[in-house]
Amino acid sequence: MASPRVLVHVQRAGARGAAAFGQSVTGVFCPAHTDVALVSCGLERGHFLISDVPFPGSAVTVLKRPPFCPAKLGGATPGDRGGHPGVAAAVAVLLEAACGHVLLTRRATTLRHFPNVWVPPGGHLEPGEELVAAGLRELAEETGLRLEPGTFSWRLLGLWESLFPPALSRGPPRCHHIVTYLGLRSAEPRERLQAQLCPSPCEVSAVAWLEPLVLDAIAATEDGAEGSGSGLGLGSEPGPESGPGSLPRELPATVGIMELSADGFQSSQIPTGILLRRAPAHGPDLERVSTGTKFALGRRRAGPGRGDRE
Repeated sequence: MASPRVLVHVQRAGARGAAAFGQSVTGVFCPAHTDVALVSCGLERGHFLISDVPFPGSAVTVLKRPPFCPAKLGGATPGDRGGHPGVAAAVAVLLEAACGHVLLTRRATTLRHFPNVWVPPGGHLEPGEELVAAGLRELAEETGLRLEPGTFSWRLLGLWESLFPPALSRGPPRCHHIVTYLGLRSAEPRERLQAQLCPSPCEVSAVAWLEPLVLDAIAATEDGAEGSGSGLGLGSEPGPESGPGSLPRELPATVGIMELSADGFQSSQIPTGILLRRAPAHGPDLERVSTGTKFALGRRRAGPGRGDRE
C-alpha cells in the first residue's frame, strides 16, 4: 500500500482547494502566455499551501513550469489508472560542499520516472514533515549523507512544477508534483562528504560533485528556450560524441563521476556535453540534467533572495 502523500493546496483571491491532477498549478497564478509567478508557500495544517498572498509561516518565492508543461498544453487526463488523484508535494536538495562543488545523482535505470537523469537527492514530503527535515531525510536515504545540525545553512531556491512524462509527445501525464528546491551549504569539505557517501543502488546509479563553472553552464541550457513544436528542442548543445572544440572554451571536455557497482564506487569520466543536453522533443529520453534541476541551479546562481533561512 502506498504511503500517504502531502497534497498541494492552492489559494487565490479567497478561493482555495486541492490542486487537481493534470491542472497546471503555475497557471493558477500567472497569465497563460507566461510560465512563472511569485507566490507565498509553506505548510499549513498538514498541507503544502501555495498562495497569492502571504500567510503565517509562509515564504515568498518563484513558482515555475517549463513552456512544454503537459498540464499547460492540455494533458489533464491521467495516462492510466496509476495516476494520482492530486498534485503531490516533493522536496529536492542541492547540497554544496565548502569548496562550492554541488552534488548531483544519476537516477537508476530501473526507476519508473525519469530514469538515468541527473538530479539532486529528493522525494515526497511526508505528512507532518517540515521541508528541511524532509530534504535531510531524502539526502540520507539516497546518498547515506547525514548532516548534523549546525554544520550547514539552507535557503529556499524555488518551486518547480513537474509532470511525468515531461512532454505530451511521450503520452499523457501519470504523476504530477510541485518540487521545493532547497540549497544546503555544508561547512564540510567535499572530500569528507564524499567519504561518507553510501548511495542506495535502487535509486542512484552514479554521483558527481560538479564545479561552479560546469554548474553555470548547465543552468544556461534552459529546456524549451529553443526549437518549436513541444518546445523541448535539442538546439545546438554538445552531444556525447562532441569533442572539446564543441564546448565553450573554458569548460573541461569531461567531468569525473563515481558509478555504483557491486564492489562499490568506480571512478569514471563522462563528456561534459551529456550534462549540457536539452530534453529531446521526441523519441527516447537521454541521459541529461533534469529541467527542474536547471531551474534550481539558475536560482542558486542568482544568489540569496527572500525566503532565505539559516
